[in-house]
Amino acid sequence: MGSRTALVEDLMERFPHVPREAVFKEDLLRGGVAFDASALSDNEDGEVKPKSYFIFSFDHGTLPELGEAALRRPPEEIILTGGPYGLRRTVVSVRVNPSSPYRVAADEEGRLGLYLDGTRISDVGVPPMPEYYRHTLSNGKSVMEVAPTIQWGYLIYLTVFRVCQYFGAKEECQYCDINHNWRQHKAAGRPYTGVKDVEEVLEALEIIDRYDTQKASTAYTLTGGAITKTVSGRDEADFYGHYAKAIEERFPGRWIGKVVAQALPKDDVQRFKDYGVQIYHPNYEVWDRRLFELYCPGKERYVGRDEWHRRILDSADVFGARNVIPNFVAGVEMAEPFGFTDVDEAIASTTEGLRFFMSHGITPRFTTWCPEPTTPLGKANPQGAPLEYHIRLLEAYRATMDEFGLSSPPGYGPPGPGNAVFSVSSFMDSLPAQKPTSV
Repeated sequence: MGSRTALVEDLMERFPHVPREAVFKEDLLRGGVAFDASALSDNEDGEVKPKSYFIFSFDHGTLPELGEAALRRPPEEIILTGGPYGLRRTVVSVRVNPSSPYRVAADEEGRLGLYLDGTRISDVGVPPMPEYYRHTLSNGKSVMEVAPTIQWGYLIYLTVFRVCQYFGAKEECQYCDINHNWRQHKAAGRPYTGVKDVEEVLEALEIIDRYDTQKASTAYTLTGGAITKTVSGRDEADFYGHYAKAIEERFPGRWIGKVVAQALPKDDVQRFKDYGVQIYHPNYEVWDRRLFELYCPGKERYVGRDEWHRRILDSADVFGARNVIPNFVAGVEMAEPFGFTDVDEAIASTTEGLRFFMSHGITPRFTTWCPEPTTPLGKANPQGAPLEYHIRLLEAYRATMDEFGLSSPPGYGPPGPGNAVFSVSSFMDSLPAQKPTSV
């Protein structure tokens, strides 16, 4: 039995209340997975939905380092089921790492499986190419480039500004590769639109709406880099908000509208609401004051941690606490050289942040940190945070929600192991499944 297998099984035994599916999912998200050529897609010409690189790279290597996976993209996500651990259906965002002990490969009969330390541990499902990806906009652009879908088709991810105005070592968040991801796609000659035209977005959504006959797409997220000045003559609230306004006017009530933006003053937040946005994600990134200042220097310089938190609380007056869902990047708390070196201390710090927001009725969510190698924290921490931290965070997250009587946040699909579709962390997999509503 290999060492990673032993680690995973030890954690499953020590934390039996955390779904075993979440243990594997967190390990894949923090450390990545390798793909045999038999498991790669044929890009937009095949039968498998390819990885869209919708905002960050979420890879453990640059495109030139990924080998064939850079030419034939891996699938956007994978589904784990069955195997010796009896895994329930688990949707996992793909983060490529050619040196990972996890590998997706086909057996002699062509059936895809996930292998750990050389042993098959689950069956693997891949997302079928959606019909709407087979159609192009009138200008020839692909729907995948303008309006990719993730979370097994649940969420349309509209990165309408592909770079960030926090730029350079003194401003960029130290774990974020949004600007590098833009550069590497342009260098590779891939289409990667910097500022998406609102009419292109509407045309892509029309194609999705026409061909998504099962109405699998339920929400859209408007997001992109921080705007400290203007883009196309608009400040941040107006820039992201005017897409929402156009979408809601063209497709009233078709999707749940969400926006990921900075923590803005209350008047700006009201503009989001007036434009038709339903859910606001003013991400606070990391709780600890010292780490926020070190890891988010642009946000500290332009807004400041205390003001950021005040604005998050104020935004609940506009959207209602349940519809304010700030993200944090789970794992950077333990990043060298400045992070916590003890899992107990890291969990205590993160839980302090959870209790701060949840005591006000605001339910944060989190993305499992992927240490992208072009970022300062990724370079210094290629292994990411310890798997034990991620498993204990799931335990602390659910306990804090229970303490304050909160339930799974809206706009993320169904909760519960075997049901969840949120793919970039296991927080939804680790919450209790919703009971069917009696008629």
